[in-house]
Amino acid sequence: MSQELKTAPAPADDGLRIRTEVRAPTASQSEVREADIVIRDVNLSYGDNHVLHDVTMDIDDRRVTAFIGPSGCGKSTLLRCLNRMNDLIDDVRISGKIAVKGLDINAPTTDVIEVRRRIGMVFQKSNPFPKSIYENVVYGLRIAGINDKAVLEEACERSLRGAALWDEVKDRLHESGLGLSGGQMQRVCIARAIAVEPEIILMDEPCSALDPIATLKIEELIYTLKEKYTIVIVTHNLQQAARVSDKTAFFWLGRLVEFGPTADMFTAPKDKLTEDYITGRFG
Repeated sequence: MSQELKTAPAPADDGLRIRTEVRAPTASQSEVREADIVIRDVNLSYGDNHVLHDVTMDIDDRRVTAFIGPSGCGKSTLLRCLNRMNDLIDDVRISGKIAVKGLDINAPTTDVIEVRRRIGMVFQKSNPFPKSIYENVVYGLRIAGINDKAVLEEACERSLRGAALWDEVKDRLHESGLGLSGGQMQRVCIARAIAVEPEIILMDEPCSALDPIATLKIEELIYTLKEKYTIVIVTHNLQQAARVSDKTAFFWLGRLVEFGPTADMFTAPKDKLTEDYITGRFG
């Protein structure tokens, strides 16, 4: 097993280095949780390209679940299934069942807009709108028809505090969001996602374009946000999965190979293919 994936004490120096460690569950985390997202026998094809094969898993409430695997293994495709983003792609076919808090999100009677309100998403590349920081954060509320100034101001402050950004931008709220650093822009996008008070947050490689210090801030934010939200994160960074997630799912060629507690996955994987990937033999 690769040494860097083992739990290690924190370095005694500057405090800025991102530590590679697997967080063992605390007593409160070890309690049995009801599944927030239930995925059963999900298959997905783009035309003749069969991308996901019979994926079945339960994602726990108010936990961080990481999807790992090499490029093209289907992890981002499955993530986009959870808020029906794949509906925007031509010639896509999905079978199986995905239920979020008991709601079958693919049922004909399900309101897609309501699904996306309940399930926020943060993308790989930060995508603030060419608007002020304030308008970026409250955009979803305005789309929902909320224009009360007091409500919007409260939501803006609450969301920016939730994204650990309020103290950095509180005097710049009416300046363009495009003038922020990369890490700040990503946290504005997180604030925009939580402003509409979703139940679940999906993150697709949220730190891939960020420097190590900005990555550390996002990871610390994820660890805080899971007290209130269920979080699913796709990452190519195995160390990041080890640091932030409670459970990890390893995908290979569109199939779910192994899924379980992160500490177990990174220290004693059950499948040889998982061990080969985590130890760097391929991927």
